[in-house]
Amino acid sequence: MTGREILHKMKQNDIVLEMIAYAVFLEQSLRDEKVGVSSSADSGKGKSKMSKNITHGFHLVKGKSHHDMEDYVVAEFKQIDDNELGLFAIFDGHLSHIIPDYLRSHLFDTILMKEPNFWTEPENAMRRAYRITDTKILEKGGDLGKGGSTAVTAILINCQKLVVANVGDSRVVICKNGVAIQLSVDHEPSTERKDIENRGGFVLTFPGDVPRVDGQLAVARAFGDKNLKEHLSSEPDVAMEMIDDETDCIILASDGLWKVMSNQEAVDTIKNIKDARSAAKRLTEEALNRNSSDDISCVVVKF
Repeated sequence: MTGREILHKMKQNDIVLEMIAYAVFLEQSLRDEKVGVSSSADSGKGKSKMSKNITHGFHLVKGKSHHDMEDYVVAEFKQIDDNELGLFAIFDGHLSHIIPDYLRSHLFDTILMKEPNFWTEPENAMRRAYRITDTKILEKGGDLGKGGSTAVTAILINCQKLVVANVGDSRVVICKNGVAIQLSVDHEPSTERKDIENRGGFVLTFPGDVPRVDGQLAVARAFGDKNLKEHLSSEPDVAMEMIDDETDCIILASDGLWKVMSNQEAVDTIKNIKDARSAAKRLTEEALNRNSSDDISCVVVKF
């Protein structure tokens, strides 16, 4: 057997071992869901100083697995010189609560403080900030550990313009005249299979499960995940939306909500709830009623 054949055989064995390890992990996760571990929750709210009509609220509920809560949120209004920024985000970790917490503490600072072109080229600034942050996470791998995180960020500029960026499957939806419009893009392995394969990876679906990158990760883009990084992207999709009199609300949520609820169902669920925190709580409660077992985090901005 040649050296190349030996290396190929070793790589095949490594893939088989990883698949077996994941199968064990999945079986344990299913057991955890049956246990029905009690959930813990956190919530908060705030309002704009520039417009008394704009308020925000958030609510988080821990899922049924035995691991620590892996969802983190940002929801605040911040004054920078003469500008008011609404900073909203969902960071949904996998195999890690440290990386989403790092994103909560650092991503917006990188966007606003280290990207001077944010005010003139917000879309390009968001893309660069995402890349810079992911590079830092990978460099700090020893301190931050394994695993990774999805992210969806929304910056409301002077109550007039919304800039959205995301990697993974956490989502942001805007409601205008009662109609839900998705602003983010769900980065799923099934839809990005070609890019994954071009990077040397593969997409595998176990019986009864969703497609996964290298048989492991259920999203095609994420921060971190050092062991899979060659086959993953951290390049965000970025969108801009103007806020006008037709704007009713914005919803950011982790996939714990979107797995069991459509965009329009989410909008309809809170259309008659004026308080933003109550609206966010109502959405998480409805997701639990629909048997969502994942961590659920939700931010609602009301106009």
